[in-house]
Amino acid sequence: MRVALAEDSGIFRQALETLLTTVGIEVVASAATGDELFTRVAVDPPDVAIVDLHMPPTHTNEGVVLARRLQVRDPRIGVLVLSAFNETPQALELFRDRPRGVGYLLKDHVTDVEVLRSALERVRRGEVVIDPDVVSRLVEARHHRRELARLSERERDVLGLMAEGHSNAGIGRRLHLSARTVEDHVRAIFTKLRITASGGPDGPQDTNKRVLAVLTWLRAAETR
Repeated sequence: MRVALAEDSGIFRQALETLLTTVGIEVVASAATGDELFTRVAVDPPDVAIVDLHMPPTHTNEGVVLARRLQVRDPRIGVLVLSAFNETPQALELFRDRPRGVGYLLKDHVTDVEVLRSALERVRRGEVVIDPDVVSRLVEARHHRRELARLSERERDVLGLMAEGHSNAGIGRRLHLSARTVEDHVRAIFTKLRITASGGPDGPQDTNKRVLAVLTWLRAAETR
């Protein structure tokens, strides 16, 4: 896998480069700003770009802006945005408009090389990755939104695990439910949230339905 980095902290950028290299991931470009990275990867795009949320010049949402610029130029590039803090509105902004191949992780979690590798592989495949801490914060607000009132408590539990990227089998293991029961809950979630794409369990179309369901939930559960 070929990865590019945009991070204005030289120490953190170097540590991340070292971590990636030790697990066999090639770092093809490293920059301190989004503009610099955007220019450097123009001719030879990476598989995935890892970008800090806050970078010069404003230290606000440069990572989200860069993610969009990169994917407009080349939709094949996956983008993983990192943040030192759980900034839910910024995360939600990243996931609007049915995204593909984007992720949002807290920096505390990328020191776990398996978490980082999994996130990179998933966004490279076009999946959506959401940090569990962001999910947890949204869960706290979920009962305050009308869209989620259609779901039972167990269905919200299932949807929360879907948002973390778990398959039906993984959800069943965590909630101690049979595969058939999880499928029933997932089907009910799609129906109640009016997600209408077609497809079999965990197939390509079903995966798209899962993303749409999670995005519906994220928009509905946005914290104040």
